[in-house]
Amino acid sequence: MQQPNQIPSQTIRQIFLIVLIVSLGGIIYWQLKTFVPAFLGAYTFYILLRKWMFKLTTKLKGRTTLAAFLLMLGSFLVILVPLNGLIGILTSRIIPTIKRSSDIWHSLETVIQNLEEKYNIHILTQENLRNLGEWGVSEMQKVVGATFHSLLIVFVMYFILFFMLTEGRKMEKSFYQWLPFREQSITYLKKHLNSLVFSNAIGIPLVALLQGIVALIGYWLTGVQEPFIWFIATCVAAVIPVLGAALVYVPLSILLFANGMTTQAIILFLYGFIIVGSVDNLFRFWLQNKIGDTHPLITIFGVIVGLNLFGFIGLVFGPILLSLFLILLEIYKQETQKSPPQ
Repeated sequence: MQQPNQIPSQTIRQIFLIVLIVSLGGIIYWQLKTFVPAFLGAYTFYILLRKWMFKLTTKLKGRTTLAAFLLMLGSFLVILVPLNGLIGILTSRIIPTIKRSSDIWHSLETVIQNLEEKYNIHILTQENLRNLGEWGVSEMQKVVGATFHSLLIVFVMYFILFFMLTEGRKMEKSFYQWLPFREQSITYLKKHLNSLVFSNAIGIPLVALLQGIVALIGYWLTGVQEPFIWFIATCVAAVIPVLGAALVYVPLSILLFANGMTTQAIILFLYGFIIVGSVDNLFRFWLQNKIGDTHPLITIFGVIVGLNLFGFIGLVFGPILLSLFLILLEIYKQETQKSPPQ
């Protein structure tokens, strides 16, 4: 007979089992954490290719292996090959150019010194300027980090993706059965999680590409040398939180100023600040209505977290991770209130 204030044996067994599961999961994660970006990349591709996989399997009369292979080959040729080429150009030409270019920072120091002398104010020290430059380069390098340069990560990602595609329906059914939620909460999670993947995996690159195209027009009009190369740099920089494309068009404006092209420098700076900056806000708002609603603050802080945790794929999964945390909080609140989320 159970004594008063005694913990039921069933509760003790459940707690022990949960601790055991979490401990084993932690050990497995620690040993396989190198491949976390591969798993996240595979999941992203799975969500993007899921509907195509089901349609193609039907057309091929149930030959899931062939359908998966064709979709994986298509994603590799359409997405990864061009992406690797763009990153190669960036790492081999743009970043070394920025590192070696003393004209940009010398010109910026001159402009700031003149302002300080004229208005008797203190803006930035040389050390702060140097730190700012190093931070900009390091952020650019972080975005194009080694995550997708590693052939092993790409191989593991496609290995996982193959099984996700061929066993997609079974995998989804098992995953949602494991969740300790009511049916309404599971439906809510499924809907919002898929929407988050689409809005980030498609929205972030599209916004960056559009900013790059608009910036390319400004580079061409103001006489920037090799505008296409700087267009690539702008597309990559546009995914960096807060500063984004300004990491490219501001130094270019200063470089034009250093070369005596004062009018072009002013035009490029204003064009970047007003036009390129507005594109980000306007197009992101449109995407939120069409694909999914991701708050800008979630995107900013999510990208910061994602880059530190996962490398390049963190650009997509950082905001998803942050949004998922908020979704789980909402589900928990609704579960405890005995009312399903809407």
